[in-house]
Amino acid sequence: MGENATTETEPPEESRYAALKESFARQSLFEDKTWRISPEAWPLTARQAEEVDQIGQACLEFYRAGELLYMRSAEDKNLLRNAEMHAPWVADYLDRGKPEQLVRHARCEQVRRSHPQVIRPDLLLTDDGFALTEIDSVPGGIGLTAYLNHQYAFEKGLVGAGDRMVEAFYRSMASLRPDLENPFLAIVVSDEANTYRPEMEWLAQRLQAQGRRVYCLHPADLFPLGDALCADIDGNPEEVQILYRFFELFDLENIPIARDVFRLVEEGSPMAVTPPMRHFQEEKLNLALFQHPRLETFWRENLSKRSFKLLRRIVPDAWIMDPVDLPPNAVLDAPFIGGKPIYRWEQLAEASQKERNLILKLSGFHENAWGARSVLYGSDASRSEWLDGIREAVEGARDNLYLLQQYRKPARLQHPVYDEKGAVRTMNGRLRLCPYYFVDGDHTETAGILATLCPADKKIIHGMRDAALMPTKA
Repeated sequence: MGENATTETEPPEESRYAALKESFARQSLFEDKTWRISPEAWPLTARQAEEVDQIGQACLEFYRAGELLYMRSAEDKNLLRNAEMHAPWVADYLDRGKPEQLVRHARCEQVRRSHPQVIRPDLLLTDDGFALTEIDSVPGGIGLTAYLNHQYAFEKGLVGAGDRMVEAFYRSMASLRPDLENPFLAIVVSDEANTYRPEMEWLAQRLQAQGRRVYCLHPADLFPLGDALCADIDGNPEEVQILYRFFELFDLENIPIARDVFRLVEEGSPMAVTPPMRHFQEEKLNLALFQHPRLETFWRENLSKRSFKLLRRIVPDAWIMDPVDLPPNAVLDAPFIGGKPIYRWEQLAEASQKERNLILKLSGFHENAWGARSVLYGSDASRSEWLDGIREAVEGARDNLYLLQQYRKPARLQHPVYDEKGAVRTMNGRLRLCPYYFVDGDHTETAGILATLCPADKKIIHGMRDAALMPTKA
């Protein structure tokens, strides 16, 4: 039986398949995107569900500790409580290639102690448990996952059943303006993120039906008016009181109102912006900083014991590919090749296929840094492709750093899916879970989990056409 073989089971209840198919055809959640349909939500064990909740709280602590690390590094302050350690190189890494205005804004007093209100890690399910490979602060899939929860209402135990995810999103946003009973919330989606506009429109419409003043808008729909940012709603200018930013920071030049947002926030406007426009919170290399041997004491001091232990277990080893000239007796913090340390990143090209069990990807602030656009899996690449990837990382490091990450292979799993005729077949695949954590004060709520089951021969898991997307139950 081949790697992606499926086995047929009893035919499904036709009405369920027809209803799901019709629903997805009627309500497009991603522009021009399709996926395979499953008759069942993905099941989590009680232990897995508990750990997913713990991961949410650990991610929030990680963001808060990361801000402290960046700000102390940028100001060249001591990082530790009972010892002396300065690390200005941390801010240098995170600021590299960023516009001066963005760096200044990220450090200004008005955005201190601010972090994303929606946090979504990528969790791969391996034979040894979860592997956290990324944390996304501008995540797609919020509306899609909430919609899937509605379509699978026949399932018991859905994580985010009914409108729980929609309401958790709103509570998290509204918590930024507790002084307002029904704040005007603008979900601003850029052209670059246009694929996700339909799901955000659905989310806004769902909240409007509950009497909430929530609108999905294009950046061009907003305009400054005095000391406020406004939107034209039914011919009347409405002041934006909460702005949910669904656009990437590398795309700011194409966002007409970006400068107005910078100005208003820095002038002390009560308008809340989330995720805050703080570039250092959107870099994948933060996971490598977490694993950096010189920073271990900092993380131990600024994370709870449970969160530190959990993240140490699930975050793969990672390294920042910064090409530097070393003295003759120094080596890089990098994987060993041939059982020996390396002193130049180009030596990675000499790695055996087994030693190339590594992922190479852009850290952030680039149009290719999201999704799987820049991802190169060493063991799956030819030697020449691997060498080209290493050279690209080294040559571009002055403006865009690359992350080298240990690859933890997802386990092979099985789950029922529908074929084109509506018959249920068992799909062999590998799983990625994307839990959506909504922040409210010091706590996170797991209000939905999107499961993506990709064919077993796919090394990089993402929402491809032949993957199955479904909600999760516990």
